[in-house]
Amino acid sequence: MNKHPIDTRRRALLSGAGAAGLALGGGIALPALANDQPSDPWQKAQAIAASFKTPLLFRKQDFPITAHGAKPCKVSSVKGYTGHHETGMVATPAAGAHDCYPAIRAAIAACAKAGGGRVVIPAGAWLCKGPIVLRSNVHVHLKSGAHVFFSNDPDDFARYGEVDCGPNGKLTLSRWQSNDCLNYSPLVYAHKQNNIALTGEDWTSILDGQGGVPLNGGDCWWDWKSKRSGASAPHSQVAVNPANPASILAVAADLGAAQVRLIEGDSSRWRSDEAYLPSLSEAGVPVGKRVFGRGHYLRPCMIEFIDCARVLLKGYQVNQAPFWLHHPVACRDLEIRQVHMDSMGPNSDGFDPEACDNVLVEDCTFNTGDDCIAIKAGKNLDTQYGPTQNVLIQKCIMNSGHGGVTLGSEMSGGIEHVYAQDIEFRNVNWATSPLATAIRMKTNMNRGGFLKHFYVRNVSMPNGVQTTPQFYNPLPGSPIAPKTVSSSAGAVITIDCDYMPTADNVRTRPPVVSDVHISNVKVGNVKSAAGTFSCYQAIMLLGPVAFDYNGNDPSLIVPITGVTITDCDFGTPANAGNPWFAYNVKSAKLSNVTIGGKVYNTTVTA
Repeated sequence: MNKHPIDTRRRALLSGAGAAGLALGGGIALPALANDQPSDPWQKAQAIAASFKTPLLFRKQDFPITAHGAKPCKVSSVKGYTGHHETGMVATPAAGAHDCYPAIRAAIAACAKAGGGRVVIPAGAWLCKGPIVLRSNVHVHLKSGAHVFFSNDPDDFARYGEVDCGPNGKLTLSRWQSNDCLNYSPLVYAHKQNNIALTGEDWTSILDGQGGVPLNGGDCWWDWKSKRSGASAPHSQVAVNPANPASILAVAADLGAAQVRLIEGDSSRWRSDEAYLPSLSEAGVPVGKRVFGRGHYLRPCMIEFIDCARVLLKGYQVNQAPFWLHHPVACRDLEIRQVHMDSMGPNSDGFDPEACDNVLVEDCTFNTGDDCIAIKAGKNLDTQYGPTQNVLIQKCIMNSGHGGVTLGSEMSGGIEHVYAQDIEFRNVNWATSPLATAIRMKTNMNRGGFLKHFYVRNVSMPNGVQTTPQFYNPLPGSPIAPKTVSSSAGAVITIDCDYMPTADNVRTRPPVVSDVHISNVKVGNVKSAAGTFSCYQAIMLLGPVAFDYNGNDPSLIVPITGVTITDCDFGTPANAGNPWFAYNVKSAKLSNVTIGGKVYNTTVTA
């Protein structure tokens, strides 16, 4: 029996003010920081792994997409982008390629009607000009050599959503950087479905988002980030969009003057799409009125499942995602295994579980343009799904990326009980595209939330991490001077409670970070023209900066507490004179920690 049936009230909720209850609860209360762990915290990690020993079951009937009219296509090579800044030749379906979207949709519908089974995508190249939408008890499987090219035309993902938003398109309920909205459909999508699977036979089973393939010689998905030289600046998420109102009062007439000033700040920057969406959350605007899609520039996730249970992702490769590669939201009992993530575009996070419970990440590899794994939990007031909890990450390999195992930065709902073990931060591209930092926690006075009970052990880094600094930009007048703290890159372990403070006007939710325990980390050196180093700095602990707070209760600002780092060797930092940085930290205990050949047994307080 389906324990999570489709919510038949959804359309009504999306239609107007009633949508406030869908995604706009008040701020989440911080939990007590009592020790709720067993004497051996890794027992909980073992329980997470054990919960996935019984595989998902599906009816033994195949539904080949070719039986519903799918036809393979020829592939050509065009000039595009292999990374956001890197030009190169990229594969794309040849002109006149057959659109397999109707066939894939029909095969999934037939499978669901029959009570479930397996939708099979055979070997070959297939163009899909629309989203693959999974349904309960349906297993979508890519055979060896199957290569699905999703359309690089944004309009194709504003045609089939269930919410008709007029000129903005038929849009889909989704989340963009942890805020709810109506937007272009994710390329693979599911909402309130149970017992679903997306699998491949091996890494020749490819899902390709064509993020770096220009449309008709113009912009590509990645240009909407607007960092590449020559990209169309007005057509980006960071530029002021004239489609967004000149005043937040146009969509939230009941706001007081003080709230308006807080949300809008002192410039028009809040009208860029990437800032306008969180502004709508702060203003209490219901999801049904947070309409993006056509005329806006928020790129969709590659694979996004919302409020689903019993989910398997296994055995395929993802290339060229427009945005985040995998973004499960409010999912329960989710397993991702043996997936290869290779996408060097902007915001190409590999796996971003958000407000999820009971998650296993195992035997995956990451070569990404942003964080390899980034655990999320809502942003601004969109915390209705609660925290992310009970996550086990093991036996994974991280190469390029901003952070390896990352928690945040969108974590307003809280993160707890996360375990990472037997990880190799291989960083094979250290000379050209190094891993910026390995174990990373990031939040700020806007994103707030809590982070507790984070355990890491048995980590190897044969090629270290980035050996040059990347300094953070404090607010004007901050007690921390510019270009003094390398919080964005260069440290092996980073706890950053002041991540990008200039990005958020509203800074009223101080974060709480406690009970972080890291052991047996071994970091190797690499030889470069600058010297032989493992990192820029071994440890970076930046607690909440009280200067940034613009709320009403500064007593909520508390230091980082309960950090232990044990039995680690961090190699030789480039910044050898300052092996660690600490600010607003209480009781960070280092035991048998070797940095630059020197052993430390000390407690850091700052």
